[in-house]
Amino acid sequence: MPYVTFNENEEQRLVRRLQEGDESAAREFYALYANSLAGVCSRYIADEDDMKDVFQNAFLQIFSHIGDFEYRKEGSLEAWATKVMVNESLRFLKTRKQHELLKPYFDVADEGTDDLSISDIPPDVIQQMLSRLPTGYRTVLNLYVFEGKSHQEIASLLGIKKDSSASQLHKAKQILAKMLRKYNDNNTPRR
Repeated sequence: MPYVTFNENEEQRLVRRLQEGDESAAREFYALYANSLAGVCSRYIADEDDMKDVFQNAFLQIFSHIGDFEYRKEGSLEAWATKVMVNESLRFLKTRKQHELLKPYFDVADEGTDDLSISDIPPDVIQQMLSRLPTGYRTVLNLYVFEGKSHQEIASLLGIKKDSSASQLHKAKQILAKMLRKYNDNNTPRR
């Protein structure tokens, strides 16, 4: 998801207003960031009802802890809110024990992914593919690809071994490659 384009002074003013408890600032923050934060949440939480609950809880956390936020530079507000959304998603997955990372989902043939192009695939289709991944695979993939976490950091966050994180990422990529090939095969005009 692209970051909101924001002038640094405007962002600083919004943070100050939020920290002062200005309700119009809370509405403005929601209008600016709700879509991108919902996208982050939906990468982790596949069930729509669960996603709505996690999304709402994350916003409660954001507004409850905005006083702890320290503005650093342009974009830091959205980065902080994204981190809160990720953490709330992970907390949900841990409490629901849905991140069965050590359980093999199914064997995936080791296929290359170098020849795959996703440029012609609509983003909503890619999002649907991600949501169909087993929760553990999806969680590791999100943390590695979108949050830039190392396998050591993922292992620490999820309480698994570093090698398990790497294995889960590999399997997630293989499943996605299979989905992408199937999509491309079904949507490529026949000659």
